[in-house]
Amino acid sequence: MKGYPDSIQRVVDNFRKLPGIGAKSAERLAFALLKRRREEAVRLSDAIREMAGSIGYCEQCRNYTEGTCCSICSDKGRDKQLICVVEQPEDVLAIERVGEFTGLYFILHGSISPLDGLGPEELGLEKLEALIDQLEIREIIIATNPNVAGEATAIYIARRLKGKPVQVSRIALGIPAGGNIGYADEVTMMRALEGRTRIILE
Repeated sequence: MKGYPDSIQRVVDNFRKLPGIGAKSAERLAFALLKRRREEAVRLSDAIREMAGSIGYCEQCRNYTEGTCCSICSDKGRDKQLICVVEQPEDVLAIERVGEFTGLYFILHGSISPLDGLGPEELGLEKLEALIDQLEIREIIIATNPNVAGEATAIYIARRLKGKPVQVSRIALGIPAGGNIGYADEVTMMRALEGRTRIILE
């Protein structure tokens, strides 16, 4: 049964593809756009189109950027010998909100999860290894999520970097088990970074 035009249905269908958006939420968003001025809906459409066409990956850390290098990697005031490895770009925002971390980042864009078709080769670790050699990194902080996939990824990275002249540490469990770093508050994130422990492999 259809209660509204195809053009609205297409918008609803596209909203439903976004994470956390169900059928009812998608409908509310579509109708909210219709209730606003037409110019506002057009501005949103233009902004999405511009974002899709201009955003790429930083050639160094793999974060989102409009140029070849993101603002963090190009900041001369950052500690170039300290890298925090995270799963997603939104994790960078969570750590940056704390305002205490002054190093660089490396974004994996996922974690090792065979069921989702993500293996180690999809995480760009060869680029991370190149950065360690290029920038003479002294410490790698692994800040993957404290769930099964995140822990497996942390262990894999630590083992892969075992022969490198770099200290590898893991954020503390200020982040609850099964949680998501991107949703952590500033105090929790700060304690997790401050309480990081060195990963020692046998």
